[in-house]
Amino acid sequence: MKEARIEVKGRVQGIHFRNNVKEFADKFGLKGSVLNLAYGGVLIIVQGEKNKINEMVDWIKNSPGFSKVEDVDVSWSDIDEASDGFKIVREGNFFGDKFKGIFRLMKRIFGFGSENGKFENVPRHVAIIPDGNRRWAKYRGLAPQFGHYRAGSYSNIESLLKEAKRTGVEYVSIWGFSTENWKRSESEKKAIFDLLSGGIERFMKFAKENKMRFRHIGRKDRLPKDLIKALGKLEIETENYKDFTVLLCLDYGGRDELIRALNKALKSKVKEIKEEDFSKYLDTYDLPDPDLIIRTSGEQRLSGFMPFQAVYAELYFSNVYFPDFGVEELHKAIGEYAKRKRRFGGG
Repeated sequence: MKEARIEVKGRVQGIHFRNNVKEFADKFGLKGSVLNLAYGGVLIIVQGEKNKINEMVDWIKNSPGFSKVEDVDVSWSDIDEASDGFKIVREGNFFGDKFKGIFRLMKRIFGFGSENGKFENVPRHVAIIPDGNRRWAKYRGLAPQFGHYRAGSYSNIESLLKEAKRTGVEYVSIWGFSTENWKRSESEKKAIFDLLSGGIERFMKFAKENKMRFRHIGRKDRLPKDLIKALGKLEIETENYKDFTVLLCLDYGGRDELIRALNKALKSKVKEIKEEDFSKYLDTYDLPDPDLIIRTSGEQRLSGFMPFQAVYAELYFSNVYFPDFGVEELHKAIGEYAKRKRRFGGG
């Protein structure tokens, strides 16, 4: 018995795709949930015998009903919390959910409502604090890890990174796991680490295809050893790409980084530290400071994210939970940044 996270891209909303998935699941005794995603895809979390889940994946790839499936991303894990039956998770009430699905279908067919994403003033370094995963799941009556499954949707992350690069951004930092997140439940931490480990090979291929460099920022002594090893390999395999860099902040905390930097300085036996010298001891020693920091879910604080580097960063607080933060929301943030005049204390 296994659990699979299946993300489906293509024409899959507004055409009873979720109903077809539920019928298939009920027929084969599979359990879990299916829901529409804000960018137009569908996410399925399914539990059952692996061969039956593979049959579901093959069935989906054949574009059942009126769907037109373009890509299916599957990642596996052990079952931590058993689902009771198979349910369709709706966005609000029945009619609101139906309208959103049809709207996204029309948007896909006719292409209206899209942004061209062209800005005169683009931040060089964009940092994202992806907040609201658990609240997103709770709102839909789901376990907290379901929010992380959605937030870690590689199709959505990849689209954000590709769009950031297209607009002229050179660095994107994403805070994936803080030093305080160790306080969370074992099942939630396991879901996060399994999701990261399961997606590294796919991201490796994506990074190479799009010439993106990868860096891990944060502590390396407490994360699962296999994960650290895989992240190190990803760093080495992509180190020659210079035009665009993705920074994943794992087991990262601002105060922790400052303490580690101070200890490095003490070990080097320096007698006096200047500001420009201190930055050499930080995890971001060879990287530019963030120009724009985005926090999702409506929370208006930085929670200690890059306190030394963020002194002159522009802040943008989005009311959207990160699982629903897509390309259009990124456009809004960069568009707002483009309107601001940065003075760096010069009046």
